Amino acid sequence: MSSSHFIVAPSPSPPSETFLSEKRQSRSKFSRRRNVIVLSVLAFIVVVLAIILPVYFTVIRPVHHSNEATSGGSSSGGSGSSGSNPQSPSGAVSGGDGSTVIAEDGSQFIYNNTFGGIWYQDPSDPYNLNAQPNSWTPPLNTSWNWGVDPIYGVNLGGWLVTEPFITPSLYQKYPGVAKDEFTLSQAMRADQAGGGVGQLEDHYKTFITEKDIAQIAGSGLNFLRIPIPFWAIETYEGEPYLEKTAWTYLLKALGWARKYGLRVCLDLHAVPGSQNGYNHSGKLAGPNFMVSNMGLANAERTLYYIRVLTEFISQPEYRELVPIFGIVNEALINSIGLDQMTSFYLRAHTMIREITGTGRGNGPFIAIHNGFIPGSSWDDFLAGSDRIMMDQHPYFAFGGQNLNPIATDASDMKPGGTWPAQACRTWGTETDRSRATFGFTIAGEFSSAPNDCGLFINGVPGGTSNPQCPEYLDYQNYNSSMKQGLRNFLAASADSFGDWFYWTWKIDPDIDGTISAPTWSYQLGLENGWIDLDPRGYKGECAELQIATGSMFDGTYQPWQLGVETSSIAQSSSVEFPWPPTTISSVDVPMALLPTYTTTGSVITMAPETFTGAPSRVTGAVDGWFDDNDREGGVTPVAGCPYPDEYTPTFQVVPTAPCTG
Repeated sequence: MSSSHFIVAPSPSPPSETFLSEKRQSRSKFSRRRNVIVLSVLAFIVVVLAIILPVYFTVIRPVHHSNEATSGGSSSGGSGSSGSNPQSPSGAVSGGDGSTVIAEDGSQFIYNNTFGGIWYQDPSDPYNLNAQPNSWTPPLNTSWNWGVDPIYGVNLGGWLVTEPFITPSLYQKYPGVAKDEFTLSQAMRADQAGGGVGQLEDHYKTFITEKDIAQIAGSGLNFLRIPIPFWAIETYEGEPYLEKTAWTYLLKALGWARKYGLRVCLDLHAVPGSQNGYNHSGKLAGPNFMVSNMGLANAERTLYYIRVLTEFISQPEYRELVPIFGIVNEALINSIGLDQMTSFYLRAHTMIREITGTGRGNGPFIAIHNGFIPGSSWDDFLAGSDRIMMDQHPYFAFGGQNLNPIATDASDMKPGGTWPAQACRTWGTETDRSRATFGFTIAGEFSSAPNDCGLFINGVPGGTSNPQCPEYLDYQNYNSSMKQGLRNFLAASADSFGDWFYWTWKIDPDIDGTISAPTWSYQLGLENGWIDLDPRGYKGECAELQIATGSMFDGTYQPWQLGVETSSIAQSSSVEFPWPPTTISSVDVPMALLPTYTTTGSVITMAPETFTGAPSRVTGAVDGWFDDNDREGGVTPVAGCPYPDEYTPTFQVVPTAPCTG
């Protein structure tokens, strides 16, 4: 996209509640006036259509369709008129396989998509939903059929939330210091001569570009899962992260996804205090979300950010583009407690549905992670809830060493202990159970890696004792048996899940220029032949191996699970799982004395995309906030109250009374 025609506005300063109230009242008045106008012209439209439609379909449409075909446009949407789109050399607003696209930096590339995909970009209608990634996926302007349309997705991991093994060179620059994004940001801020924390924006600019999104669409995929951190919204004092900048690049990704017809699962990957203590949560500490002296305050802040994001993606211009919202990635249930986490999820569900309304089409599917506990723990979870899906992240890589060879041989076609058979038997059975006892279930993360071989896979400095690693890391010299073995393992895994997102799209080279975690890169697998260009070929892999994958799920979801019929969670659930919960672990004081935040702050409204030249009638109502009735203040610290550090929450003075400012 050309910078002269696509400008992303920085996130504005938080508006005051008075301003928001006036803005929403203005929008409501405008809506009432618009309804009167619409009703007034309906009769006129009926008369005009009776005259125009016969002329259009017998004269105008055939000529217009012919012009599209000869100008490189598409009959699946806009005008295709020459000179209307500066992002296309021919000016066409859409194109398919072999068409040329001009990227934001002025470079050009050929769109390769042999599956019938159509990109679509009309500067006069920037929020259109006419694009389609392939012939077997409904275009964005057609509703997704949950449980029927298969999700073939890939994660943009390591982009807006960095991870050492995905972007190793960023961390190798600061050896012994940078172990997570918190310490990486600190090291960068101390290194002004080396680029400062602005190095992270340099990474955002180059790691994922429009060409990546076009390649994903051309690879038979139809969904992106985009991890974002809380610091894309704001930071508090003492947090070294690069504030708000990731939001600018998320908007770019949403624009590219819209252009190429890819739907998005927005994934809140890092929350205040850390939900699991892993490096991809921001900081290797804790968890301190729903745990410890700052656990409740960090959870309140997280709920606020979930609210802000829900308001944004529930706008009509984004609702079909972002149909899934993963609200907390990999919350560590064994540390937090299932009852405590259920209280949080119930509170989040209530808040989200108060914003969006209930039933299909009203806001996103809510994805929650299984927390790495047995699936049976989630049986009949919050029955009657409106569209909550289970997100499992099944990896063999971290379950201890299994030295069975991955390379194919005769045994790979037989039931037994081979990697494909293990994937079918283990994950297929668990997915079947989850669908039967919980509801709609996806694999939000999985990979081709059967082990933990790779630089920083186990963190910084990492390391592994697996003796097979030299074989797995030498991807430049994989033979056909090795590639086929990796392909078979991936195929069986994908078939077991049915609906999946691979982790991850790409791995950056290390400082030596080598991809040091090759079996985690979808892009590298495509380029080197151990990942199929057409993911539909994975379906039926387990049946070919004669591996049963479970028979609990009969193929029918409860109506409330897919939003076909609205329902309500039993009142007993609110009693059993109150907010806040009655207890949380690892605290030094009673619940009533734990630090909390107040809802008296200015509300953050996330900036939408802005488009030079687009008519205001198209873009004017897109202001980042969907529900005009949601007028509660923003979460903010209570003035005068002391707060322990969010990651190392030790009281300097143990409170003996609630802090009220």
